[in-house]
Amino acid sequence: MTEPLLDVRDLVLDVPHGRGSLPILNRVSFQIHPGEAYGLVGESGSGKSVTSLAIMGLLKKPLRVSGGRIGFQGRDLLTLPKREMRKLRGDRIAMIFQEPMTALNPLATVGRQIAEMFMLHQGKSRAEAAPLAVAALESVKVPNADRRARSYPHEMSGGLRQRVMIAMALACNPDLLIADEPTTALDVTVQAEVLRLIKDLCAERGTAVLFISHDLGVIASVCQRVGVMYAGCLVEENETAALFETPRHDYTRGLLGALPRLGSRAAQGRQRLIDIDSIIADRSRLTETRFITPRREETP
Repeated sequence: MTEPLLDVRDLVLDVPHGRGSLPILNRVSFQIHPGEAYGLVGESGSGKSVTSLAIMGLLKKPLRVSGGRIGFQGRDLLTLPKREMRKLRGDRIAMIFQEPMTALNPLATVGRQIAEMFMLHQGKSRAEAAPLAVAALESVKVPNADRRARSYPHEMSGGLRQRVMIAMALACNPDLLIADEPTTALDVTVQAEVLRLIKDLCAERGTAVLFISHDLGVIASVCQRVGVMYAGCLVEENETAALFETPRHDYTRGLLGALPRLGSRAAQGRQRLIDIDSIIADRSRLTETRFITPRREETP
């Protein structure tokens, strides 16, 4: 049995409110093993992105961690000094953000921004890092990589900017890649290309992936296991095929029932899709009724 690369245990996030606090995440727990692709799925506001920001140590006030543990390679990230966390971030743990135009520096060329990863984490000089940045762009299939390295983000299409983000995230061969809805702003054709690129590069390098999305189709094409988040709780977790075939939580069944199916009356616009009751969830009850399937270990 391999030790988990990432081990999130009973993670609690809240914000101060009056004399008390408002819960954002309620005892979220999951594990990701080396080389595994794990998906977090749920509607907007369910807690997916703040979970990733907590792992990266990028939470901003008033959000705060008030309980739990985030284990990574045997260390609790929540107790690491900021200096140690900065060393890990971008080197051993990397992240692809949802909108590259806001994540990239508009005043620096993309080649320089990728080169900074090698300079900060591998001690390379600027002269040594420049050709490595071009090679990183080539690895994500950016055409004319040498010329594109001298381009600014606004001079590139959305698909190319996302490839730059992937190149930057994988520059130092991290052990864990967090992809926070990296294809949301892309059209369907480019989305498929970017997903295939992330999947192939991570498989080739043995990089584990935490893939965050509200798109069940995307999750199904990338991940081996899936966790379903609702109202700040992880309410169900299972292997991808099993979760899609036999969902057990009412919310998971609602998500799957809301998907239009090719050839159905709903897909043709002649029938309403199933909607999910919008009643605010009782978080304590959700925590009690989770459906978490133990991970099956592969025998050698």
